[in-house]
Parts: sequence; C-alpha cells; structure tokens
Amino acid sequence: METPPPQTWSQRFETALHPAIAIFNASIGFDIQLIEYDLTGSAAHAKMLVKTGILSPEEGEQIVNGLETIRQEYRCGSFAPGVEAEDVHFAVERRLTELIGDVGKKLHTARSRNDQVGTDVRLYLRAQIEAIQGQLRQYQQTLFGLAEAHVETLIPGYTHLQRAQPLSLAHHLLAYFDMAQRDWERLQDVQKRVNILPLGSGALAGTTFPIDRQYAAELLGFERVYGNSLDGVSDRDFAIEFACAASLILVHLSRLSEEMILWASEEFSFITLSDSCSTGSSIMPQKKNPDVPELVRGKTGRVFGHLQGLLVMMKGLPLAYNKDLQEDKEALFDTVQTVQGCLEAMTILLAEGVTFRVPRLRQAVNEDYSNATDVADYLATKGVPFREAYNLVGQVVKTSLAAGKLLRELTLDEWQAIHPAFEEDIYAAIAPQQVVSARNSYGGTGFEQVRQALQRARQALGEG
Repeated sequence: METPPPQTWSQRFETALHPAIAIFNASIGFDIQLIEYDLTGSAAHAKMLVKTGILSPEEGEQIVNGLETIRQEYRCGSFAPGVEAEDVHFAVERRLTELIGDVGKKLHTARSRNDQVGTDVRLYLRAQIEAIQGQLRQYQQTLFGLAEAHVETLIPGYTHLQRAQPLSLAHHLLAYFDMAQRDWERLQDVQKRVNILPLGSGALAGTTFPIDRQYAAELLGFERVYGNSLDGVSDRDFAIEFACAASLILVHLSRLSEEMILWASEEFSFITLSDSCSTGSSIMPQKKNPDVPELVRGKTGRVFGHLQGLLVMMKGLPLAYNKDLQEDKEALFDTVQTVQGCLEAMTILLAEGVTFRVPRLRQAVNEDYSNATDVADYLATKGVPFREAYNLVGQVVKTSLAAGKLLRELTLDEWQAIHPAFEEDIYAAIAPQQVVSARNSYGGTGFEQVRQALQRARQALGEG
C-alpha cells in the first residue's frame, strides 16, 4: 500500500505535522490491536445510523460489507497501515473510503474519535477479561486436581517463615484456589463497569443527530450506556479497576511462585521440578533453576507499574478528552498479555512441572516442634486452663531442646514430671496425622474439612 502525502486535519490547518511529531503522535504501532473491535463497533454504528434514517439501507449495507472486507484483508495480512495512518480508526476509515468511495466518509456521522476509541477499548477489554477468567478456571482446575490427590499428604505450615503447625497439603493448595476464585469474581465485577457504552457521547457533548444509543448498545452487547457524555469519553475507571484486579492476580501468582522457589531449594526439597519447566546453569551443570516462578515473580512488578501509570495519567486530567488518554492502551495491552502469559505458565508448571516429594514432606513434619500447640490443647482437654497449659508447653519445649529430643521422644516420666495430667495418650495426640486431623473447625486443615472444601471448590468450578 502506497504512503499518501501528508494531510492537514482540516482547512483550519495550512501545513501537515512535522514528520517527527507525526511519529510521536501516532498510535498505530500499538492500537492496531484494536482493529477487529473497531470494525465491529463501526458496523454497529452504521446499522444504528440506518435504523434512525441517517443513512439509507443501501449506504449501510455498503459500509458494513466494506468493513468486513477490511477485516478479511487484515486477517490475511494485506491490510497493514503504517505511521501515516496515525491510528487504527483513521486507517480503517481511509481504507473504507478507498473501497466504497464517498459513502465511506459517512460512517463517522454522529460520532467522534473520542467515543469511538472508548468503545473499541471496552470491546477489547471485555473480551480479554472473559479470556482471563477462562484461564483462571484452568489454573483452578489444576490446583484442584493436585489438592484432590494430596488430602492426607502433610506439609509444614509456617508463620513468619518459621515452622508453625502441620497442614494438609490440599488445604495449602486450596488457599490459592480460593485466591483465584476471588480474582475470577473480581473480574466479573469489573466487567460491569467495562460493559457501559460511550458511543453516542460524541467529542464531549453528544450529537445533534437523532441517534439510538440503546440500539447500538444492544447490537454490541453492552448492558447500558453512559448517562453523561463528558464522563463517557473521559472515563478510564474501568481500565484502572482492571489493572488493579490484574495486579491482585499477579500478587497471588507471585506468592505461590515464591513458595515454589523455596520448596524447590535444597534446603526445603519439598518438590522436584521437571526438565520441561526448568533451566540449567551456564557454568554449574548440577543446577536446575525455577525460571517459571522467578519470571512470574518478576513480571508482577510491571503490572503494578501499569496500574500506577494509569492512576498518575488520570489524576490531573480536566474534562473531557485529552491526548494523555492515548497512554492507556499500551498499559492495558501489556497488562493483559502479562497476566495471560503468567497464568498459562503457572498452570503448565503445576500440571506438568512439579512433583511433591511425599517422603520428604513426611520427614519434615516429624522433625520439628510444630505440634507444641497440640500439647497445650491436650492439657486444656484435661482441665488445665489454656494459658497455664501454654506456659507449661514452653517448659516442655525447653526441656526437649536441652535433652536434644523431639516432643515425641520424651518419656512418659518426663511428661509427667512437667504435669501429672499427661498420660500415655499424649503420643497419639501429638502425632502429625492426628494433629492435622483434629483441626476440624470449619475452614480448618482437618481432613474432613478439606474434603468439604474440595466439594465447595468443585461447585465453584461448575462441576456439581
């Protein structure tokens, strides 16, 4: 496609843009990603213009057919506008006029590029949110499968990164399932604000033409239209909300990534990474590096940065549209791509790249004092006030440490020297499997509670 000579905006301008300013001003390099949505929105606008009698049916048909021709040209690679087009919207309008003549120039009747851009971005983001929700479901399915296989596998639980109490590994994994469920629901809520149509707001004040905004909304699947034209063209709350929701998705993925990195270390050795999901060192042949979780942890920062960028972009903008708003697109596009890439990688890692080392986990929960709380609970069931029991257990741990023994290695005489309430059944009470099983309060790590949590997770996934 030949590059046309530089054009002025209107008769108001005597010269075209300086070439360097034209490049600086252009957004075609990134907003070409909106082309399919621009074509869809434009087709709906043309149909609305026909319905309201602003265009004849013949003109509307020509425009819609021309837009579909452009869609096919783009998909096959023959329509690839450059900087001279400035943005995707002008590129489409110019190509449409080339295809169908002056009728193509009528498409922009009763709309501005301002409400057109806002419509395209919302159509794009609506589709991407649905795609991300689908990925979240796949990620949850993978977590669910792992959890279902490890209900009675134990893993040390931590607070302050210190051994605290043993847990069902399924309970640990389902915590991330629940985080992802909140992420899915949060996106569902964001979608409500995305799904408001600005088309018909014009540049800022509406239009003199007798348009039917509700009909356009119906054609495009929007739930409602903006009630204030100024707000319609300048609102980017929905983009900020999405960036916030995306940031929380990455927070949750990054937290799991950090645990995977720790668990894969020699010091923990809780998991083994497959060759297909890890890399080696350029000089240390023995190493297997957890690149996937490290990259997810690192990419989280760029999504946070986009959220901050959008907030700063908006904070000082007077009504209505300002060119600053062009900066929302690269932030949104990269946020979407980063979230989708991280979700895909983490889902693959969990499904194919991680094997839990069950014997090592079993050893880990038997080599610490994480059952100390259960000693206090034991005494409390024997009638000892809990705070007194708590202090006594501190003495038990101190005695054990001095003797170089774990709690399970103390003799009954040693137990009874601390308090006569201790009996032979203390050993069963502090066995890791019993420690976990006994925590049967709603939402706890007890095996029966975990099975109920799996049932709730199955329902959330729509499987019954």
